[in-house]
This record gives sequence, structure tokens and C-alpha cells, in this order.
Amino acid sequence: MVPIRSDRQTVHDMFLRGVQLEEKPETALQAMDVYRQLLEIDPQHAAAHINLGTLLYNQQNFAGAEKSYRRAIEADAHYALAHFDLGNVLDETGRLEEAVEAYEAALKINPQYADAHYNVALAFERLKMPRKALRHWRAYVKLDTTGPWSNHARMQMERILHSEQLAIVWRR
Repeated sequence: MVPIRSDRQTVHDMFLRGVQLEEKPETALQAMDVYRQLLEIDPQHAAAHINLGTLLYNQQNFAGAEKSYRRAIEADAHYALAHFDLGNVLDETGRLEEAVEAYEAALKINPQYADAHYNVALAFERLKMPRKALRHWRAYVKLDTTGPWSNHARMQMERILHSEQLAIVWRR
């Protein structure tokens, strides 16, 4: 059900209030309450699900965060951030194969999503799949050309390329 016009304004105002409360660690619990109230009015508000999930994630409530991110995806399957954040919580809980699926879903929606390339490369490395990691490291450094994360990605690429098995394949 789509909220009526006055409810839409209320939802909008509540979302902005939640974002404001999120900015200060001491009001994070209040922000969570605002998002929960908002979601009672509009259960399909994907951004509120994501923000609530992030607050839960920051509290290390990974089950709650995962639930919020999955609800965000149900509300809007084309919201790349929801897939990315789900990937993060799955990665954090050691479910790397599922995390890769979530990151790849984010990349399918937005192939230019640098952070998703970075995180999926890390996951592939932990899964002992360096060739797949290499592809995403390369994509990342094309999108983020400078900075510490880019430097790390370049070092990872060099390490993978210098491994005996991939050096020959890469030269072709």
C-alpha cells in the first residue's frame, strides 16, 4: 500500500530526522527508533531499512542488520547499496560465497561501484580464487586511481601477478 500524501510527508520528515540523529553516536538509538516508526508507516522504504541495518551492523547485531538489508532488497531489488551492505554483513559473519553473490548483485546494478569491486576482490582472495580477485582489483584501480585503497589494490594485483601460476597466464 502506498502511503497517502500526508503520510509521505511524514515519512520524508521522519527519514530526515533519522539521518540527523545518526550523525551523533549518542543519538543512534533514537535514530533506530525513528526508522522503526517510519517503517511501520511505510514498510517498503528501502533507505530506512538500509540505515537501520547500518546502525544494527555498527552495534555488531549482524542478524538484525542482515534482516534489514534483505528487507531493503525486497523493497527495491535495484538498490545497489542494499546488496553491497548485505555483502558486508555476510562477509563479516564468514559466509563468503553468499557475500560474493551480494557484491556481484550490486555490481550488476552498478558496474562502476568501486567499493563493491574492492570488497568482492577481498572475498575472492579469502576464497583462494586469485584470478577472480585480480579482475576486481583491476576494475577498482580504474575507478579509484589514487589513495591508500588504490595503493593496496595495486599491491594485491602485483602479488597475484607474481605468483607462479598466474604470471604465465597474464602475459598472454
